[in-house]
Amino acid sequence: MAEDNNLSKIISHCKEYGFIFPSSEIYGNLGAVYDYGPYGAPLKNNIKDYWWKAMVQMHDNIVGIDAAIFMHPTTWKASGHIDSFNDPMIDNKDSKKRYRADVLVEEYIAKIEAKIDKEVAKGQKRFGDAFDEAEFRRTNPNVLRNAAKMEEVQQKLVTALESDDLTVFRDLIIELEIACPISGSKNWTEVRQFNLMFGTKLGALAEDASDLYLRPETAQGIFVNFLNVQKTARMKIPFGIAQIGKAFRNEIVARQFVFRMREFEQMEMQFFIRPGEQHKWFDYWKENRMKWHKALGTADSDLRFHVHEKLAHYADAAEDVQFNFPIGFKELEGIHSRTDFDLGQHQEFSGKKMQYFDPELNESYVPYVIETSIGLDRMFLRLMSEALQEEVVDEEKGTTRVVLKLPPALSPVKVAVLPLVKKDGLDEKALDIFNELKFVTDTIYEEKDSIGKRYRRMDAIGTPYCITIDHQTLEDNTVTIRERDSMDQERINISDVNQIVLQRVDMNNLLRQLA
Repeated sequence: MAEDNNLSKIISHCKEYGFIFPSSEIYGNLGAVYDYGPYGAPLKNNIKDYWWKAMVQMHDNIVGIDAAIFMHPTTWKASGHIDSFNDPMIDNKDSKKRYRADVLVEEYIAKIEAKIDKEVAKGQKRFGDAFDEAEFRRTNPNVLRNAAKMEEVQQKLVTALESDDLTVFRDLIIELEIACPISGSKNWTEVRQFNLMFGTKLGALAEDASDLYLRPETAQGIFVNFLNVQKTARMKIPFGIAQIGKAFRNEIVARQFVFRMREFEQMEMQFFIRPGEQHKWFDYWKENRMKWHKALGTADSDLRFHVHEKLAHYADAAEDVQFNFPIGFKELEGIHSRTDFDLGQHQEFSGKKMQYFDPELNESYVPYVIETSIGLDRMFLRLMSEALQEEVVDEEKGTTRVVLKLPPALSPVKVAVLPLVKKDGLDEKALDIFNELKFVTDTIYEEKDSIGKRYRRMDAIGTPYCITIDHQTLEDNTVTIRERDSMDQERINISDVNQIVLQRVDMNNLLRQLA
């Protein structure tokens, strides 16, 4: 299935079943801004809950804050955003579409990598169990040729990123004969830099208002509160500060649904350490974060680390956790060794000492920082990408179902209570069960349509369990519990419903895998 088709199905499903709507749709939408619906909002909150508990609750040396979106404008001068928060953009003259120049080259590299993977897959098919992938990659002429080409382009990309001359970017795009994905033409404009911060004003009167910015990241709210948190929470190095919050970027090329938006949420943790220990903690958080992702049941082949070819001005190491989205492998989470840049800059610009006195070393220093930063909206898209499936229910009849196989602990609705029919007292009995279950977990009651249609609707919104009340219930006080993924059904006693459901949808089922 084509990648665009896969993404289109996700977008369509999200709107049809109340997960995500285009913002201000009755007025013709607002580009790259989305609203989360009645099932999208709780799914998003459950993702946040999983991250927060894994990061804060499971670590006795990490605490959380909620910093304001508005910050003193000098914050962004100190952080470097005012001077250097830019993207190199290039326009295609025929399609009138705008692209990030570096992304065009990265996608070119990804196509070469795909050719290598295809060659390896052919070798696997040819040699079967005797296939030695490492040896094949070292010796196969086609693989070696493409690997050499990929390395050459990557090096040229690094040179372009490090250069202050934007013509180097355009020359590389022309040299590689990269065509516009829309028009197919290679008629490109010059490359220009665009600052991504949204400006705004603070003050009742325009003439007295101060210039402010909507924060482009949540990390700076953590850094400026470093001393407040360290002292009040009585934290000792190493320790972390976590935060979930909105950020805003004036993305010139905002597309691919919620993957790249102008208003988005980040889940970030800044981990403060002794200078010189950054490599140890960088490796620790790489392993920790990958474990968090894999606990959700994602296949190893859909997750990978990607090393940054060019480091940001503040970093001495940086890698991304990439997920195989319908649009290919893209960044899901960043893990960065930020050195002492941030606290050092705020110390210089504020005149306040941003230092920690280490009683074990009997000295003060500006701590180094390891950052983990994951996009909540991208995490949402990742879950939808791997969970949304179409299955054959009955081959002879040709019947299928659309099912959203979300991890039970994250599903927006954990259990549905369904009377077989709305008569004979079955609905009253079902409501009694519903009114007990709603104190335990996220529960929904539905009595409209046939039981089969209700099952299909619950499958489509990702409800892992359905409790069906039928005439036998009135006789022996048992109900049917149906499991979403297998569609298996079993009879259980009403007195056991709460305990069984809670046990199966408990967030601790995920957290215990991280212990």
